[in-house]
Amino acid sequence: MTVPYPAAMVETVTLVTGASGFVGSAVARALQARGKRLRLIVRETSPRGNLNGLDAEIVTGDLRDPGAVMRAMRGVDALYHVAADYRIWAPDPQDIIRNNLATTQTVMQAALDAGVSRIVYTSSVATLKPRPGGIADEHAAAAPGEAIGVYKQSKTEAERMVENMVRISGLPAVIVNPSTPIGSHDIKPTPTGRIIVEAASGRMPAYIESGLNLVHVDDVAIGHILAFERGRVGERYILGGDDVSLGRMLADIAQLSGRRPPFFAIPRTPLFPLAWMNEWRARIFGGEPFLTIDALKMAQHNMYYSSAKAKAELGYAPRGYDEALADALAWFRAAGYCR
Repeated sequence: MTVPYPAAMVETVTLVTGASGFVGSAVARALQARGKRLRLIVRETSPRGNLNGLDAEIVTGDLRDPGAVMRAMRGVDALYHVAADYRIWAPDPQDIIRNNLATTQTVMQAALDAGVSRIVYTSSVATLKPRPGGIADEHAAAAPGEAIGVYKQSKTEAERMVENMVRISGLPAVIVNPSTPIGSHDIKPTPTGRIIVEAASGRMPAYIESGLNLVHVDDVAIGHILAFERGRVGERYILGGDDVSLGRMLADIAQLSGRRPPFFAIPRTPLFPLAWMNEWRARIFGGEPFLTIDALKMAQHNMYYSSAKAKAELGYAPRGYDEALADALAWFRAAGYCR
């Protein structure tokens, strides 16, 4: 007869989705540093480079498969649902919406069915409306129809669904809204990572003026754990850093890389035909366009956000943007993305 361990001796399991990706791998590393017993669900086709050095149980499965997700959820006490389809553009835009909405619904329902005691759901500041001429906070929630582009629409729909599950089904989820993370292990890279690589390689002589809130990915990871430990169920917390204009960011990259900064800012309107051509070529020949119509639409707003709520309630304390940018450049160089 098997005698179960006393409750105090049972080591709980923490499940992380998206651990092969940029933010997910940072969350997994931060949890490992705190001695958590990790289980990671990863698609068979996902790159495994970001899993190197992690002491974790790897479960192969697709988050769109309820059976695979339920198997991964067995014995899990804590869930960090970080996985997302983080693309600004796709040949079929509905793919992004289907992926982000369906996977979130599958994972959250499996967590409910398995009796997971606490969840951190990784949303995005993409679900918040930018405040023209100001700084947005958690009160600026967008409806899906107000979001610009399919990625933002998909994350907005998924966040509203999680909120409904908290309210109606008692889902024990805390929501975090990272701004724009930069730092190490951006293997894909993300859209912002691509800008850093192109600028560091001297391939961005001009730019479209806009503004971003940039944060070190490792601080975002710590913010996830703080949300798990101290956050209120059903609340959202912006995990941001510093508000930085794109022009300043590119000038800083040039200085750190020994390159000339971009010569001038280009107005958005004349670039729409070029963006359309970029998307057309990507549909015909494959790849991902560097300039897209949705990106041009987003650039009309400075995407500046306040992390005051996370700082006050969670004890969130992000480092400065300059350190995050230096770490990102150092990692991209070491990984061979730029010189």
